[in-house]
Amino acid sequence: MDTMDPAEFNADVVERFRAGGGQVGGPLADTPLILVHHIGRRSGVERVVPLAYLSRPHGRFLIVAANGGSETHPAWYYNLKANPEVTVEVGTETFRVVARQLNAAERSALWPTIVEMAPAVGMFQSMTDRAIPVFVLTPQGRLGARCDTC
Repeated sequence: MDTMDPAEFNADVVERFRAGGGQVGGPLADTPLILVHHIGRRSGVERVVPLAYLSRPHGRFLIVAANGGSETHPAWYYNLKANPEVTVEVGTETFRVVARQLNAAERSALWPTIVEMAPAVGMFQSMTDRAIPVFVLTPQGRLGARCDTC
């Protein structure tokens, strides 16, 4: 089987996610996925990226900008920093969230839990010198909530 480039892979996952009501199957069958619609910081073009997520209290989600352990952040990282109000798809629901990068203390407090729940994240961190960023996605209408329980 030919390997897909990352854009083709993501497009395939998005298509299967939507066709399967939020389920993808195959190697990603046990991975909770969220589709994050983000706006290009320079282009203004909306893009959709499938990402693994961790559920948190109060309807929040954590996403990790691991980029496979690369020395650079993924493009969506910069787009969320520039335009943090985005739309997401979880299962069959679509709704607005605000993305906020965890500060160093918040990240440090949650990092052991993240790695326990998603061991690949720890492996990716070991492959790079950069601190892999973590974002909390908060559904709009709950913006006053602090990250004490991210």
